[in-house]
Amino acid sequence: MYNASKPSSNDLPSSAALLRSTALAILGAAIILVMIVLPSEYGIDPTGVGGVLGLTDMGEIKVQLAAEAEADRRLDAETERVATEVATIEAPEPAAQPAAQPSAEPASRSDEVSLELAPGEGKEVKLVMTAGDQADFHWTANGGLLNYDQHGDGGSRKISYEKGRGEPEGNGVMEAAFDGNHGWFWRNRTDTVVQLTLRTSGAYLELIGIP
Repeated sequence: MYNASKPSSNDLPSSAALLRSTALAILGAAIILVMIVLPSEYGIDPTGVGGVLGLTDMGEIKVQLAAEAEADRRLDAETERVATEVATIEAPEPAAQPAAQPSAEPASRSDEVSLELAPGEGKEVKLVMTAGDQADFHWTANGGLLNYDQHGDGGSRKISYEKGRGEPEGNGVMEAAFDGNHGWFWRNRTDTVVQLTLRTSGAYLELIGIP
């Protein structure tokens, strides 16, 4: 059987050579981190090389997309929390009618609400509606921009009608999918105060959630 001979100490790299190789590896990793990874992943370009190579723009886009995704996640979580709280608010019982009289249809009504949303603040307004009832609506941020979630809840049921981000206004007709509370949750993701105006008209019992 052939046995390999043990290498002599002269054939092995010296401690100084190992330290030099380790230092060069660390230096190379640091250069890659500063010139490539930081600009392309985080938009941080201390040397300016990332800007020349177009990596900084890519990193800034990634950071912006990550921030928007986190903002959406927080908006969805806040909407879910507020919807759960509002679901505990029971619609008022209709007044008892004499047995000989048929139940009356909800009377048409209209409302106008003005709200102020500070940067980062969210607020919700809902209409108490019966399944099939319709209400016209128009809301405007009065020159500002708002994220919104138009949804409804009632009993154990929930529904999302429409969502938007950075919108100046919204309008349309909301038809209640079931008995319950149907409306909007707005979030101000800008750096300035936003004045919100909501106008509604149609078949709904009342307007709730106004601070």
